[in-house]
Amino acid sequence: MQVFHHVASLREALAKARRDGKTVGFVPTMGNLHDAHIELVKTAQQLCDLVVVSIFVNRLQFGLNEDWDTYPRTMEQDMAKLRAANCDFLFHPDESEIYPNGMDQQTRVVCPAMTDVLCGASRPGHFEGVTTVVSKLFNIVQPDKAVFGIKDFQQLAVIRRMAEDLCIPVEIIAAPVHREADGLAMSSRNSYITPQERAKVAVLNQSLNWVKEAIEGGRRDFAALEDEAKKRIEKAGFRVDYFSIRNSKDLQPAADDDCQITILGAMYTSAARLIDNVSLEL
Repeated sequence: MQVFHHVASLREALAKARRDGKTVGFVPTMGNLHDAHIELVKTAQQLCDLVVVSIFVNRLQFGLNEDWDTYPRTMEQDMAKLRAANCDFLFHPDESEIYPNGMDQQTRVVCPAMTDVLCGASRPGHFEGVTTVVSKLFNIVQPDKAVFGIKDFQQLAVIRRMAEDLCIPVEIIAAPVHREADGLAMSSRNSYITPQERAKVAVLNQSLNWVKEAIEGGRRDFAALEDEAKKRIEKAGFRVDYFSIRNSKDLQPAADDDCQITILGAMYTSAARLIDNVSLEL
């Protein structure tokens, strides 16, 4: 695995690979890699000749009271996992490499569609930080395909819309959610969960699947289903951020005759905010 800290040297290596006829896959991450990240790498390897993984903890997408300072940084372990997965290139830049003029002077990429609801409502400015850094990474790597996990369903939808609106020539690949044995979606923030909470956090995924089965069984009282699911999560001892039944394509509240539906939920443990979702077609 070749490791790059600078845009210019990565671009030079990628230009050589393209001259040799190789296609480029890309997996952007913030590090603290787990099995779900490695599955994204494996998906990219199946689709492309060469895979680039980036590790960059993007301060621009963290709110004032969020965990940028304490976000897990495990570079040695991450590199070992990527080498074991036969990753080709690792791009690990400093903040000054991504934001050479400082973040205050950084040109921002704003996607007005789908960013003021769900996670966007509780994390103002988050998606502006995501679209800004991902657009920069797309321009740096210029991948043929980029792989993102469906766990961050809203992020995936926003990035797809951004790439379409800005005519970025990259195919966005959605990879399935990778889960623990009890159904908990793998996340870098799962390390914040206490042992006492760990026995109960599966309630989020269980509630999502309960609502999915209810809809498949014919229920269309979406507001009542959302309220019932929230009560299940609260009964387990967690605070609900949101629980919402949405149209899968535009993330508008689901209508009775929608055929593609995604149920999204977010809840707080004592030190973590967990998100998850399930989709269905009718």
